[in-house]
Amino acid sequence: MSIRYSQDFKDSLVKLHQEGRSLKSLAEEFGPSKDSIAI
Repeated sequence: MSIRYSQDFKDSLVKLHQEGRSLKSLAEEFGPSKDSIAI
């Protein structure tokens, strides 16, 4: 069973990543795997 994330949630993670957050820190803080945060 996979978790579905809203587009708003994904967009906010991409924005944080573009502002300098690492994928590792985003994955640890928000839950999705690094691979599921598609940039």
